[in-house]
Amino acid sequence: MLVKSLAQCPEIIANDGCRLRELLHPTHDAVGLSYSLAMAWVDGRGATHPHVLAQTEVYFLIRGRGRMHIGDEVREVTAGDALVIPPGKPQWIENPHDEVLEFAAIVSPPWQAVDDKRV
Repeated sequence: MLVKSLAQCPEIIANDGCRLRELLHPTHDAVGLSYSLAMAWVDGRGATHPHVLAQTEVYFLIRGRGRMHIGDEVREVTAGDALVIPPGKPQWIENPHDEVLEFAAIVSPPWQAVDDKRV
């Protein structure tokens, strides 16, 4: 059994500019995962940088609300929403509010730096 605490995972600034803690990744957690899982935060009045992943990504919003940009589409999103981001689509999320926007990010196949490009 693998149990990890979010508090034990170091916080980094991701390529897209959000604060992030990677919880699970098959490179570090040898339990046969076919995805990676991270928690991410966009501070109030902030946004991530537009970027493209080679993998499919899913966001599940836990707290706050914002505006998700995927390709030419823009949607208002809020806590409780799940978003599917197709591979190869430019994406970014903005938080025009004062409250922190918090979300889980699942990447399948697992996230790799080489596959994450700012646009």
